[in-house]
Amino acid sequence: SGKQRRYLRALGQRLVATLHVGHEGVTDAVVQQAAAQLAAHELIKVRAGGMDRHEREAALAQICARLDAQPVQHIGKVFVLFRAKPEDA
Repeated sequence: SGKQRRYLRALGQRLVATLHVGHEGVTDAVVQQAAAQLAAHELIKVRAGGMDRHEREAALAQICARLDAQPVQHIGKVFVLFRAKPEDA
C-alpha cells in the first residue's frame, strides 16, 4: 500500500548501496548476490552505474521479476528493493 511504500522509502534512505550492477547488466552473479542480500535483510539498495535511464529501468524490472521482489524507489542510478522473508510454517 502507499503507507507501506512510504515507510520502506524512509528506511531505504539510510541504507548504503551494497549491490552494484556494472556495465554488463544483470548477470547471474548479480541476481544471486541480490537474492542472498534480500534473504538476509529484506530491504536493499542497489547502484546501477554505467547505464542509461532505460537500461536501469530494465535492470530493475529484470531483478524484481527474477527474485519476486518489489521495487520501492528508483532515483537516478540508485534503486531500493524489498522482498518479505517467508513466514515459517
